[in-house]
Amino acid sequence: MLELSLISAFLVGLLGGVHCVGMCGGIVGAVSVHLPQHKSNIHFLLAYNAGRILSYALAGALAGLLGASSFFLNHILPIQQVLYAMSSLLLIALGLYLAGIWHGVTYLENSGRLLWKILQPYSKRYIPVQKISQAFMLGTLWGWLPCGMVYSILIGAIATGSGLRGGLLMIAFGMGTLPSLLTMGMSAVKLKSLLQNKWMRRVSGLIVLGFGLAGLIRLI
Repeated sequence: MLELSLISAFLVGLLGGVHCVGMCGGIVGAVSVHLPQHKSNIHFLLAYNAGRILSYALAGALAGLLGASSFFLNHILPIQQVLYAMSSLLLIALGLYLAGIWHGVTYLENSGRLLWKILQPYSKRYIPVQKISQAFMLGTLWGWLPCGMVYSILIGAIATGSGLRGGLLMIAFGMGTLPSLLTMGMSAVKLKSLLQNKWMRRVSGLIVLGFGLAGLIRLI
């Protein structure tokens, strides 16, 4: 069950690359554009993404521990099943968003804007990026950017009822987003054109929607 969840989380991150580029593409571009001419940007991009995924792992571990603390109510309400159902419904909403059919998931992203207002000013300390440590710290802050994809997987992390499993789930998701953001940093124009293709968005969205439907079917 955990292995299947890890694979699903990875694929959601991979297929949701169009959303990742929209949310994080600007900051990834900033990491690349402001580097000195003689420096290769791959090490900086890896450091940035390592920081971002570390924040995802921390959020997932905290979510898993939160889930564990709530499972004592299972004799009153099937908490774990409810959380899995919520996660699946969020994946369906996310799939519809990626496919350009329905944008309801943006309301979920708005719920995290208060935290982001607190953290965003600190990111200005690390721009322009001149050191790998700056790229890493920028990534750790950007990992808390309000994102419907992240929140969808976080609900699944809560449902694991384990800090370790919740952290692993978010790492798998973060690794799935890695190819898009690394490529964005190295060849932004070509990737943006590909990911904005209408059919690419629709196919990716429908596959993510399928993960959500599969999750609901498993609960029946």
